[in-house]
Amino acid sequence: MTPRSSKPVKKGISIDRDSPLPYYLQLKNSLIEQIESGHWQPGDQLPSEPELCQHFGVSRTVVRQALKEMTYEGLVLREKGKGTFVAEPKISSTSLVHSLVGFHQDMTERGLKMADKILEQSILPASQKVAANLQLEDLSPVIKIDRLRYVEDEPVVLVASFLPYEPCRKLVSADLTEESLYAYLEKEYDLRIVRGRRLIDAVGANEHQSNLLEIELGSPLIRIESISYLDDGTPIEYFHALFRGDRSRFEVEILRFQGQGKLREAMGIKREEEFLI
Repeated sequence: MTPRSSKPVKKGISIDRDSPLPYYLQLKNSLIEQIESGHWQPGDQLPSEPELCQHFGVSRTVVRQALKEMTYEGLVLREKGKGTFVAEPKISSTSLVHSLVGFHQDMTERGLKMADKILEQSILPASQKVAANLQLEDLSPVIKIDRLRYVEDEPVVLVASFLPYEPCRKLVSADLTEESLYAYLEKEYDLRIVRGRRLIDAVGANEHQSNLLEIELGSPLIRIESISYLDDGTPIEYFHALFRGDRSRFEVEILRFQGQGKLREAMGIKREEEFLI
């Protein structure tokens, strides 16, 4: 994103002194409307804090609160000594949380440039958690693949995948920098993932994660944990992924229908299946 010089606030926009809405929220809504309308584009610099104070007739505390919330929501980026800039739109995934399309395939189908940096690709003894999620004996050999994934040359997600060593031994030396893991498993071993279970929560970035993802320490991350299964019910992959909260969002389509219990039974899904957290 190339920063551009600031454009003034659109004329005719002001604070409604009679509104029950707090001033900072009115200001925030006004700034968001100008971004959504295209008045300010990604990379544009917003007016400075003093300029916003003067235009809207509010205190610097009000301006800072509005910009703080917009920064937290990933709408703007604040650079010390430079100013506040409109952020690029978040990368939206409609498939990752409710289908088995991999992130690589999802982004590629959207026409976005994908690249992976392999941080680790090795064989190691499974920890208790990994072994339990893959239904292996403790210390069984597993292949671990750590990847830093880029979208449009920006680091967006940090993924650690664990797979049992025996059914896919050559995976430890496979080149996955430009190929989907799922596509490789199907092509090389005829291993087809047919269902999965995913948990989603939020965490703060530690020092290692913040350095790799180029974000501030403690920045919000969306964490997805997943177990993927073959058609015979065998777990073939356990992964946990950390997505930048300021660059990611997930869309879920929900259907309501009768007989969900029978559907679970037909798919061989047991209610007692759980993650080891």
